[in-house]
Amino acid sequence: MSSDIFKFRQFDVCQDFDGMKVGSDGVMLGAWAKGGNRILDVGTGTGLIALMMAQRFPKAELIAIDISEDAFLQADRNIANSIFANRIEVKHTSFQNLSVTDRFDAIVTNPPFFIDSLKNPNQTRNIARHTDTLSYSDLFHSAMRLLADEGCFSAIIPSDYKDRFIQEACLCGFFISRIYGIKTVERKLVKRYLLEFKLKRSDVIDAKTFTMMTHNERSEWYENLVSDFYL
Repeated sequence: MSSDIFKFRQFDVCQDFDGMKVGSDGVMLGAWAKGGNRILDVGTGTGLIALMMAQRFPKAELIAIDISEDAFLQADRNIANSIFANRIEVKHTSFQNLSVTDRFDAIVTNPPFFIDSLKNPNQTRNIARHTDTLSYSDLFHSAMRLLADEGCFSAIIPSDYKDRFIQEACLCGFFISRIYGIKTVERKLVKRYLLEFKLKRSDVIDAKTFTMMTHNERSEWYENLVSDFYL
């Protein structure tokens, strides 16, 4: 198998462009986020999360967007070659400039998160990882504009950026509804957070911590989360 092709149960992801490759962050988010009839994947990259959401929500219509032309072309090809092609539209646009008639039940993103940090010489990778083209403020203001009243906005973010991310969400009028801390192994600190926001305050916030690996194998939680996708 070519290292540039990542095979899942119901689709393949070609990743021969110079942006972000398939990783556990995107897979976890695509397997965890809530959906609905209309779903938006922001910064789709290879198209992975859009494909996963299409698999999980068979009645959903999806839009996948990316500001990078290379990423747009890669995602467009991956989705066109999948069994979900008729339900996913790929657009080469920024989140800020996206205009639609009907708002979304779910918005999902593995967002750029680096702030004031050294950059990679690879411009496509910079767009995917740094907030220059999509600040936290722009991210949440755009989500506020495009999310349905009862919808949810889901993201995965490194632990170092979690507080700043949640603070910006609250400033823009969002309320945290789910927060899952993810450790790679039990002895280590939380490395990533799966976050869900809504436009209305939840009576109870679903807050949990999980571990990905136990005794060099996938934990029960992680295995249950991703078993419909990984071969």
